Amino acid sequence: MRTTSERATVAVRDDSWFDDLFRTHATHVYRYFVRRAPHDAEDLTADVMAVAWRRRADVPAGSELPWLYRTAGYVLANHRRKKAAVPVEHLPLGADDTDPADLVVGDDDARAALRALSPRDRQILLLHAWEGLGGEELAVVLGISRGGADAALSRARARLGAAWSAR
Repeated sequence: MRTTSERATVAVRDDSWFDDLFRTHATHVYRYFVRRAPHDAEDLTADVMAVAWRRRADVPAGSELPWLYRTAGYVLANHRRKKAAVPVEHLPLGADDTDPADLVVGDDDARAALRALSPRDRQILLLHAWEGLGGEELAVVLGISRGGADAALSRARARLGAAWSAR
Protein backbone atom coordinates (compact mmCIF):
# COMPACT_ATOMS: atom_id res chain seq x y z
CA MET A 1 0.00 0.00 0.00
CA ARG A 2 1.37 3.39 -0.94
CA THR A 3 1.67 6.25 1.53
CA THR A 4 -0.04 9.57 0.88
CA SER A 5 3.23 11.16 -0.32
CA GLU A 6 3.90 8.21 -2.67
CA ARG A 7 0.38 8.54 -4.14
CA ALA A 8 0.96 12.28 -4.63
CA THR A 9 4.25 11.57 -6.42
CA VAL A 10 2.58 9.02 -8.67
CA ALA A 11 -0.24 11.46 -9.48
CA VAL A 12 2.34 13.90 -10.89
CA ARG A 13 3.59 11.26 -13.33
CA ASP A 14 1.38 12.40 -16.16
CA ASP A 15 1.92 13.17 -19.85
CA SER A 16 4.18 16.13 -19.10
CA TRP A 17 6.31 14.00 -16.74
CA PHE A 18 6.71 11.40 -19.48
CA ASP A 19 7.42 14.05 -22.13
CA ASP A 20 10.21 15.41 -19.94
CA LEU A 21 11.55 11.89 -19.27
CA PHE A 22 11.53 11.16 -23.00
CA ARG A 23 13.21 14.46 -23.99
CA THR A 24 15.87 14.05 -21.32
CA HIS A 25 16.73 10.36 -21.65
CA ALA A 26 15.49 8.78 -24.91
CA THR A 27 18.68 9.66 -26.79
CA HIS A 28 20.80 7.97 -24.10
CA VAL A 29 18.67 4.84 -24.28
CA TYR A 30 18.81 4.90 -28.09
CA ARG A 31 22.63 5.15 -28.04
CA TYR A 32 22.72 2.25 -25.58
CA PHE A 33 20.89 0.13 -28.14
CA VAL A 34 22.84 1.42 -31.16
CA ARG A 35 25.96 -0.01 -29.55
CA ARG A 36 24.33 -3.35 -28.80
CA ALA A 37 21.60 -3.94 -31.42
CA PRO A 38 22.00 -1.25 -34.09
CA HIS A 39 19.38 -2.55 -36.51
CA ASP A 40 16.68 -2.61 -33.84
CA ALA A 41 17.71 0.40 -31.76
CA GLU A 42 14.62 2.49 -32.52
CA ASP A 43 12.16 -0.31 -31.74
CA LEU A 44 13.99 -1.32 -28.58
CA THR A 45 14.13 2.30 -27.40
CA ALA A 46 10.38 2.56 -27.96
CA ASP A 47 9.88 -0.63 -25.96
CA VAL A 48 11.85 0.78 -23.01
CA MET A 49 9.94 4.04 -23.10
CA ALA A 50 6.64 2.12 -23.21
CA VAL A 51 7.71 0.19 -20.12
CA ALA A 52 8.61 3.48 -18.44
CA TRP A 53 5.12 4.81 -19.14
CA ARG A 54 3.39 1.65 -17.93
CA ARG A 55 5.56 1.43 -14.82
CA ARG A 56 5.93 5.17 -14.19
CA ALA A 57 5.07 4.72 -10.52
CA ASP A 58 8.15 2.48 -10.17
CA VAL A 59 10.64 4.87 -11.80
CA PRO A 60 12.73 6.30 -8.93
CA ALA A 61 12.85 10.08 -8.86
CA GLY A 62 16.41 11.25 -9.46
CA SER A 63 17.53 7.87 -10.82
CA GLU A 64 15.48 7.76 -13.99
CA LEU A 65 18.37 7.09 -16.37
CA PRO A 66 19.84 4.19 -14.40
CA TRP A 67 16.34 2.72 -14.15
CA LEU A 68 15.94 3.08 -17.92
CA TYR A 69 19.33 1.41 -18.51
CA ARG A 70 18.36 -1.47 -16.25
CA THR A 71 15.08 -1.83 -18.13
CA ALA A 72 16.99 -1.60 -21.42
CA GLY A 73 19.14 -4.52 -20.30
CA TYR A 74 16.03 -6.64 -19.74
CA VAL A 75 14.49 -5.55 -23.05
CA LEU A 76 17.72 -6.37 -24.87
CA ALA A 77 17.97 -9.78 -23.22
CA ASN A 78 14.41 -10.59 -24.28
CA HIS A 79 15.14 -9.34 -27.79
CA ARG A 80 18.24 -11.51 -28.09
CA ARG A 81 16.32 -14.56 -26.98
CA LYS A 82 13.92 -13.96 -29.86
CA LYS A 83 16.54 -13.18 -32.48
CA ALA A 84 20.11 -14.16 -33.24
CA ALA A 85 22.65 -11.55 -32.13
CA VAL A 86 24.43 -9.47 -34.77
CA PRO A 87 28.16 -10.28 -34.88
CA VAL A 88 30.35 -7.39 -33.78
CA GLU A 89 32.15 -7.48 -37.14
CA HIS A 90 28.93 -6.35 -38.84
CA LEU A 91 28.14 -3.37 -36.62
CA PRO A 92 27.84 -0.17 -38.64
CA LEU A 93 29.92 2.85 -37.72
CA GLY A 94 27.98 5.11 -35.40
CA ALA A 95 26.72 8.54 -36.38
CA ASP A 96 29.34 10.17 -34.13
CA ASP A 97 32.77 9.32 -35.55
CA THR A 98 34.49 10.38 -32.34
CA ASP A 99 32.48 8.06 -30.11
CA PRO A 100 34.96 5.95 -28.11
CA ALA A 101 32.53 3.03 -28.32
CA ASP A 102 33.04 2.89 -32.08
CA LEU A 103 36.78 2.95 -31.66
CA VAL A 104 36.64 0.00 -29.28
CA VAL A 105 34.30 -1.97 -31.54
CA GLY A 106 36.80 -1.48 -34.39
CA ASP A 107 39.82 -2.47 -32.32
CA ASP A 108 40.48 -6.22 -32.51
CA ASP A 109 42.60 -6.23 -29.35
CA ALA A 110 39.94 -4.38 -27.36
CA ARG A 111 37.20 -6.69 -28.66
CA ALA A 112 39.24 -9.75 -27.77
CA ALA A 113 39.95 -8.44 -24.27
CA LEU A 114 36.25 -7.66 -23.73
CA ARG A 115 35.25 -11.10 -25.07
CA ALA A 116 37.52 -12.71 -22.48
CA LEU A 117 35.46 -11.16 -19.67
CA SER A 118 32.27 -12.48 -18.14
CA PRO A 119 29.03 -10.93 -19.40
CA ARG A 120 28.61 -9.13 -16.06
CA ASP A 121 32.11 -7.60 -16.20
CA ARG A 122 31.46 -6.47 -19.79
CA GLN A 123 28.13 -4.95 -18.74
CA ILE A 124 29.71 -3.05 -15.86
CA LEU A 125 32.60 -1.73 -17.95
CA LEU A 126 30.41 -0.73 -20.89
CA LEU A 127 27.84 1.00 -18.71
CA HIS A 128 30.65 2.93 -17.07
CA ALA A 129 32.76 3.69 -20.16
CA TRP A 130 30.16 3.97 -22.91
CA GLU A 131 27.11 5.19 -21.01
CA GLY A 132 29.04 7.30 -18.49
CA LEU A 133 27.45 5.81 -15.39
CA GLY A 134 29.09 6.46 -12.04
CA GLY A 135 28.94 4.40 -8.86
CA GLU A 136 25.45 5.43 -7.73
CA GLU A 137 23.95 4.86 -11.16
CA LEU A 138 25.74 1.54 -11.60
CA ALA A 139 24.37 0.45 -8.24
CA VAL A 140 20.82 1.16 -9.39
CA VAL A 141 21.29 -0.63 -12.73
CA LEU A 142 22.91 -3.66 -11.11
CA GLY A 143 20.53 -3.74 -8.16
CA ILE A 144 23.35 -3.65 -5.60
CA SER A 145 24.76 -1.19 -3.08
CA ARG A 146 27.02 1.71 -4.05
CA GLY A 147 29.98 -0.01 -2.39
CA GLY A 148 29.16 -3.21 -4.25
CA ALA A 149 29.03 -1.31 -7.54
CA ASP A 150 32.37 0.37 -6.88
CA ALA A 151 33.93 -2.99 -5.99
CA ALA A 152 32.41 -4.67 -9.06
CA LEU A 153 33.77 -1.91 -11.30
CA SER A 154 37.21 -2.19 -9.73
CA ARG A 155 37.25 -5.98 -10.17
CA ALA A 156 36.02 -5.70 -13.77
CA ARG A 157 38.77 -3.18 -14.54
CA ALA A 158 41.38 -5.49 -13.02
CA ARG A 159 40.13 -8.45 -15.05
CA LEU A 160 40.11 -6.32 -18.22
CA GLY A 161 43.71 -5.33 -17.49
CA ALA A 162 44.68 -8.96 -17.06
CA ALA A 163 42.86 -9.95 -20.27
CA TRP A 164 44.58 -7.09 -22.11
CA SER A 165 48.00 -8.14 -20.80
CA ALA A 166 47.36 -11.74 -21.83
CA ARG A 167 46.91 -10.61 -25.45
